[in-house]
Amino acid sequence: MHGRWRLFRHDAGQASGPPPWAYVAMFAACLLVGIWSARTFDAIVIWPANGVMLAAALQLHRRQAIRVLAACFVLNIIGNVVRGDPQPFLWLNAVLNLGEACLAALIARRVCGAALDLRRPKRLANFALMAVIPAVLMSAFAILSVVGPMRDYTLPIYIFTLHRFFDMETLGLLLVAPALLLIAKSHRFRSTAPASRLETGVVVALLMVITASCFFQDRTPSLFLIFPFLLLVSFRTAPTWVAVSIIGVAVIGGAATVTGHGPVLMTRLAAWPGLEDVPPLLRQLSVFYLFLLGVIITALPVSTVMSERRRLIQRLKRRTEIAQQARRRAEDADAAKSRFLALMSHEMRTPLNSVTGYAEVLARRPGLDAVAIDQLGHIQRSGDALLMLVEDVLEISRGDDALSLAPLCLSDVIGIAAAPSRIAAEDKGLSLTIDIRPDAGLMFVGDRRRLRQALHHLISNAVKFTERGTVSILADRIDGEVLIAVTDSGCGLDTAGADRLFEAFVQGDDSISRTHIGAGIGLSLVQRHAALMGGSVVVDSRPGDGATFTLRLPLALAEGAAAQAASPAPAPKAAPVDIAEDEDCPAAAPRILVVDDHPANREVARLMLAAVGCETAEACDGDEAIAMAATQDFDLILMDVRMPRVDGLAATRAIRAAGNAVPILAVTADAMPEDAARCLAAGMDDHLPKPISHHALYAAMERLLSGERAEPAAAEVEAEAA
Repeated sequence: MHGRWRLFRHDAGQASGPPPWAYVAMFAACLLVGIWSARTFDAIVIWPANGVMLAAALQLHRRQAIRVLAACFVLNIIGNVVRGDPQPFLWLNAVLNLGEACLAALIARRVCGAALDLRRPKRLANFALMAVIPAVLMSAFAILSVVGPMRDYTLPIYIFTLHRFFDMETLGLLLVAPALLLIAKSHRFRSTAPASRLETGVVVALLMVITASCFFQDRTPSLFLIFPFLLLVSFRTAPTWVAVSIIGVAVIGGAATVTGHGPVLMTRLAAWPGLEDVPPLLRQLSVFYLFLLGVIITALPVSTVMSERRRLIQRLKRRTEIAQQARRRAEDADAAKSRFLALMSHEMRTPLNSVTGYAEVLARRPGLDAVAIDQLGHIQRSGDALLMLVEDVLEISRGDDALSLAPLCLSDVIGIAAAPSRIAAEDKGLSLTIDIRPDAGLMFVGDRRRLRQALHHLISNAVKFTERGTVSILADRIDGEVLIAVTDSGCGLDTAGADRLFEAFVQGDDSISRTHIGAGIGLSLVQRHAALMGGSVVVDSRPGDGATFTLRLPLALAEGAAAQAASPAPAPKAAPVDIAEDEDCPAAAPRILVVDDHPANREVARLMLAAVGCETAEACDGDEAIAMAATQDFDLILMDVRMPRVDGLAATRAIRAAGNAVPILAVTADAMPEDAARCLAAGMDDHLPKPISHHALYAAMERLLSGERAEPAAAEVEAEAA
């Protein structure tokens, strides 16, 4: 059920359909046709007047509807007087007609919804079965309960009269009321009807011609020829035109039948006891009613189903267009986000390169007192912490990219991940140990960057929350699963709230009196990386008794992996050492071209290179680098990527196109893995992300000057290690 039990349209509802006077005029026309038909042919084929009152009650607002129904009631009384109806039929007929229309309207508004949109198949069925038929049955039994005893109807006559009255009234309501309701909603069908106006006119006219050809002939029972063209109208036109076409078929067929033409009059009437005095035409009209019922239950449901289908298709198209627009906006937003991340990574690393670079250069200057060296160490560590925070924020904003699988050695990845935490551990007097079990010493296939970042955060947290004791890293392989456990002897935590620790920007202690700094991003990234690699992270801890975070990863063995366990990676040197004593420095003093558009970055690189006696030349963009590489001999080129006029990638391609095989090291703030791959694809030999350190710069120089060229995966490792 829908709506409420009310008769008239709500005053706030939108008015639609013909104006009030049009309903009165249509009712009067129906009365005149009925009177003419009764006097001329002694028979009324269909009674459409009640359908007009029903449509008026459903479409007009309360005051207008009441006026129209009152006018129709008065006209009905006048028509009965003109027709010469006796009492009490003269007034009873008008009362029952009005009651039939009002009852059908009351039920229809309840079961068909406030919109009364009869293009919906379910609402059309509810209108016919639950509103029209009960109202007509009530009116039929009421009129016959009065007229039957007065005229002393026998049972066969009573049944025949009831049947004929029901058919005549029901068809009148089903023909006129839906047509007027659909005409009122015709504006909703303009965008869904597939046929043009010309096609609509042609197919409707064709149906009328076929109907007239079938009914105005007396030789062939050819009513079946009408239905194919009726279906054509139902499939190709809007429900409004289908309803009008049905009325047209009823008018043509009814006119032909009462004038003595058409297939209906070819019906052979069987002898039926008690109906001998009934005129043959009245009995043959039952066949015409059956034909009209077939027309109605064929055309209107098909039309409503097709209209609903076209409406749903249009809605699907609109929603598809909206979804495609949303997808394009999402793709544009994702592209903008990627550009933003790349830009922020570059712009944040560029000033950090000067901060940490100058701090490291100053820390290696001889003659500084211990206080200055300690202060410069704090600057370096703060810069490194800021760099890591920037990387974490960019990483958590980056989303879940596809895995970059490559062969990896756990001992190497763990050593690189633990290196930044060794200085902090030594400053706090902690012991940081790495234990690689034999089964974990094999070569595996995994995402090196994600594994390194996850381990770095676990090790960094362990050192941060441990004031004394040890931090140990244990790697093993059990039942085909790699386990990497990071254990500390720190303050521990309550595992009841451990799940919240893996939420972004959530900390174990977020009060203003907390003793440890941090943004609460690390463990969220650990869990994300572990999940993307098909694994998980498990925490085991008790307050005051340390904690163990275990990465469980289903890493597959690399092809041809050796069965021999790898030894733990050697720990990098904790404190800055004198450049001249650094074993990673090149043995000879090469001639190096530094290409960078930032003067501070060029000076940092020059000072680092001068510390080992390298001869340097400088270029402020790619255009100068191309010219200098063509006219001078260099042992190595340090090439920035983002530069005005000619960028580093274009400069590298030009240098390679000229046949120059000088090693080129990308020294850039573009530090994403795809940036390293792009540099190698342009012809560079290795990739070193900013901010740079002495150790990372000298190690890269040594590799390139010895003739090694990094592969994309190796370049990614170096980018992470730096």
